Formats: sequence, structure tokens, C-alpha cells
Amino acid sequence: MENLKLEGNERIEDLECNNLKIIQNKDYYTFTSDSVILANFLKIKPKEIAVEIGGGSGVVSILASAKNNFKKIKIFEIQEKLQKICEKNIILNNLSEKIELIKDDIKNYKKYFPIGSIDVVFSNPPYFEIDKENKNEVRKIARQEVCLNLKDLIFLTNEMLKFGGRAYFVYSAERSCELIFECMKNSLAVKKMFFTDNGKGKTTLIVLEVVKGGKNKVKVLPTLKTNSENGEFLEDLKTRKFMK
Repeated sequence: MENLKLEGNERIEDLECNNLKIIQNKDYYTFTSDSVILANFLKIKPKEIAVEIGGGSGVVSILASAKNNFKKIKIFEIQEKLQKICEKNIILNNLSEKIELIKDDIKNYKKYFPIGSIDVVFSNPPYFEIDKENKNEVRKIARQEVCLNLKDLIFLTNEMLKFGGRAYFVYSAERSCELIFECMKNSLAVKKMFFTDNGKGKTTLIVLEVVKGGKNKVKVLPTLKTNSENGEFLEDLKTRKFMK
């Protein structure tokens, strides 16, 4: 198919899950363990509609398709270069019926569906503060709060969700207090959470499940070690059975 013609430094990689594959371009932002962790943790039920904020290559939604039976995932991606790759990946994995790419800023979501109509929201958002020295614009927008900051992320999530709807985030552990504060301020109760360890004793990420209008009682899950001491990814990262 013409839409799947690889360009420049694009390459196809095996996701090692249900024969799923992913096209990536090393010149742009490529997915990390954050995406795998989020895809393993989130839960979407058969009749539910979900929104991914900042889908990049589409890897989280694509992996989620192997672990969840859902009605539809709508991916919002603002960057044109990543939109093209995401579109190819949806076609490559025969997921056009299940995953819809919306080529727009999440702040414009009201053009596509009403307030309070979404069952699940999930995101591996840009969680670094803006670094003016980063000259790669695609990576900068994907990793830093250029187009979407934490306050807007959580505010928009709350707006989109139905009462009782769920959201899942992976975020920098250094900003855990900010993340939890914004969730609580927007009536998103933290229900489950855990941290990740990079194998050298450093806590790197916080992963949350929140519920709109939920009670303030959180289940803290065991820390997930993502790497061995020599930096290699652990197989447990892919196979861990998260508590639902």
C-alpha cells in the first residue's frame, strides 16, 4: 500500500506481542519503556470509548489493542510528522476499525465529541519542562511542555471523562506531587499507583489510575523494576500482570 511506503530513516520493528509491528523514525521521537508500561497497565472494557492524548507513533494504543477488547480508541496527535507515522501504523496492524487518528490539538476535542462523553483517557504526555537548547522540534514537543502542560492535561481529561470514567498516566516521578495535586483539584481520585525503578535504585516514573468522582482511597502497587543493573530492559516489563 502506498500509505505504508517507508521514508527516510523509518524502520519497521516487531513489538513481540500478537504479531504487532511499529514503524519508527530515529530522527523523531521513538517510544520508550514508558509506553510499554502504560499499555500494560491501562484497562478498557468492551463497550468503552477511549481517548489517547498525544499518541506519537500510536504504539500505546496499538499495544492496548492486544490486551483490551474496546469499542474505539481516538488518538489525538498534534505533530504532522508523527501523524503520518501513526496513520501508517494503524493501517499496518489492520486496526482502522478500532483506532481513529484525529490530527488535531487535544484542546480542540469539542469539535469531535461532547464534554463528559468519554469512558477512558490515557496519556504518556510531555512531562519535562521546556529546554530552549533542544533543537529537534519533534522531540521537543513530544517530551517537553511546549504545547500541553500538566494543568491543561488534567483539566481536559476531567472535561472529557464521564462521571466514573477512568484515566491512566505515566509521568516523571520527580513531579509526582504536582500530578496528584492537579488530579485531586479536578475531581480525579487516585485509585491505583506505582513507581518504577531503573535498576540502579533510582525511582524514575509514577504510574496512576484515577477515577472521576471516585473516593479518595488508593491502592499502592509494588514498584516495577524496568532495567537490570547493566541497563538492559527486563522481560518482566512486558509480561507483568498488573493488578486490575
